[in-house]
Amino acid sequence: MIKTRLLPFRIAHIVAGFVAVLVGYTSSAVIIFQAADAIGATPEQISSWLWALGIGMGLTSIGLSLFYKKPILTAWSTPGAALLVTSLSGLSMNEAVGAFIVSSMLIVLFGVAGWFNLFVRSIPTELASAMLAGVLFAFGINVFVAMQSNVVLVGLMLGVFFTLKFRLPRYAIFLTLIVGVFTSLVQGEVLLSSFETSLTTPVWVTPKFTVGAIIGVAIPLFIVTMASQNIPGYAALRAHGYQVNPSPLMTWTGLAGVILAPFGGYAFNLAAITAAICMTPEVDEDPKQRFMAPVWAGLFYLLTGIFGAAVVSLFLMFPTELVMAIAGIALITTIANSLTIALSNDQSREPALLTFMITVSGISLFGIGSAFWGLLIGLLANYWLSKNQQI
Repeated sequence: MIKTRLLPFRIAHIVAGFVAVLVGYTSSAVIIFQAADAIGATPEQISSWLWALGIGMGLTSIGLSLFYKKPILTAWSTPGAALLVTSLSGLSMNEAVGAFIVSSMLIVLFGVAGWFNLFVRSIPTELASAMLAGVLFAFGINVFVAMQSNVVLVGLMLGVFFTLKFRLPRYAIFLTLIVGVFTSLVQGEVLLSSFETSLTTPVWVTPKFTVGAIIGVAIPLFIVTMASQNIPGYAALRAHGYQVNPSPLMTWTGLAGVILAPFGGYAFNLAAITAAICMTPEVDEDPKQRFMAPVWAGLFYLLTGIFGAAVVSLFLMFPTELVMAIAGIALITTIANSLTIALSNDQSREPALLTFMITVSGISLFGIGSAFWGLLIGLLANYWLSKNQQI
């Protein structure tokens, strides 16, 4: 009898990879659409964004996992996409692409120079979390904005999410989406005629580099991606017993961003929540074999990239309330955790709250978005308070 171990794949690897990609797309793909829409992207350009993101995540997940023989799953920057929704307004697509390239180049620089640990030490976790919470806060509010126009749909989705959050946490977002889709079908608000299946055609956008876009978009995107994605992603690897030098990981994900930014690949980073799905004993009793789960996830990523146009048309079928609700619900836990961390330290509580409030305000000075000003003023306040406490 042939042992399962001798087979070229295991069902558990495939399921874990599929679930990781499914959770990632159902929880945050809508934010990608909103980010692209913020700069007036056409349906073809939105499809190209999904193509670039799927190809980039697929190749890096497969390549890094096979090379290191460890479960290294990459992802797009969800909080980075949320940041783009509020910070891209007023910019052209060319300026946005220029900002994406600069952000990814900074990630490459930190990888090549080995500055990742320095980055971790230079920005207090409380302030980074406060900025992230501020960026995501509007999405949480939008859940209740959507409820105002469709209380049945959003109410059911909230009920399902909070019912399953602790019982089936891995599938809570997916099942919430299913309930939302079914309810929308019953209400007759799903445009089935808009669905189409076709291969994605990449759309090149020539980058344009401007000071305003670099300071207002590239730097905050870099900080959010590093602080809220790469740091927890690397922590997830270590928590499961996998020791990997983070510098090459930063370098390769950054290079993927530089190459694919003109097509819409705005940021690539280590996955955290979805990566953990590929690292548990349920995936494989042997920790050395779990790297195959991200390899399968990478294959699914490639498929979603190749058929990006179909993914776009699929989401365009659904009512706005469904899109707003699933995006906000998916971020509730992240917002709560970020606020908890931001306000956990008595000494940095006021600077963190200041960072949060400025970021939420949406203020724009000299063409630079609120995320940058929130973090900058928070850092200055934190430094000033620390200096006075030492007197």
